[in-house]
Amino acid sequence: MKSKKFHYNFAEGLHSISIPKVLKRVAPEKPVAPIIVDSPHSGTDYPTDFDCLVPNIMLRRAEDSYVDELFSDAPQHGATFIEALYPRSYIDPNRSLDDLDPDLLDDDWPAPVSMGEKARLGHGLIWRLCPPAMLMYRHRLTEAKVRHRIEKYWRPYHRCLSTTIDMLHKRFGGTWHINCHSMPSGSAPSVMTRTGRVPADFVLGDRDGTTCDIRLRQVVLKTLEEMGYAVAVNDPYKGVELVRAYSDPACARHSIQIEINRAIYMNERSLERLASFEILKADINHLLYELVRFSNQRISVAAE
Repeated sequence: MKSKKFHYNFAEGLHSISIPKVLKRVAPEKPVAPIIVDSPHSGTDYPTDFDCLVPNIMLRRAEDSYVDELFSDAPQHGATFIEALYPRSYIDPNRSLDDLDPDLLDDDWPAPVSMGEKARLGHGLIWRLCPPAMLMYRHRLTEAKVRHRIEKYWRPYHRCLSTTIDMLHKRFGGTWHINCHSMPSGSAPSVMTRTGRVPADFVLGDRDGTTCDIRLRQVVLKTLEEMGYAVAVNDPYKGVELVRAYSDPACARHSIQIEINRAIYMNERSLERLASFEILKADINHLLYELVRFSNQRISVAAE
């Protein structure tokens, strides 16, 4: 007896992954591209157990406001889009589990702790301070509360991103992960352009060339500059945990971080969108188009 052929619908497979309510994941319809776009810091759903001292407006200003909206058309281009719906100030998916400030806890933490620069500033896995230096909590957090945030929020985000990348890599033999953020205008470095030094509109981070093929950085840089934007590279934002953890250029797993200057699309005090928001979104759609075209070309070359 001849065996029946099994036709696997890859697009349906992407849609079949179970996603917890603390995340949003939008998979494309056909055709699917090996591009994953994620926004870990644009969440605005504040958990009911988030009992902190900081006024809501200050917490809101720490969000990557509207970054999810700016990149929300990614699935229309064939990319998979993932975002955290919870705020980074509750627990930050762009930090490693050991980047934890011991002064935040009411007892010894049973797992290894290796404080990085962010945790030393009070902005590690779970914030002890809200920028610039406002104490987040009246009391230290218990181990149970920290574990709850890790298991119900941090791990699902990483599991979703990891599974999606693995599926796409298995299907295409390569993946291109675009990790999306925004930066306060006061943190934007200056960039030399034809008209002189100006604040950067974008900062690209690939951890000094270690998280992606240089060609990915080049296509993002070239596309943005051709649209008239000032772009810095690895200064001061090189990329943190998500681009580090899910990149392996030697195995065709590429990750790059994109930071957008908030002043070019929003009022940083009132948090209102500017009229330029729609222009920027259209330009990001063009960038997404170029990224998908680039990834498809790289897959074609690898297949020859």
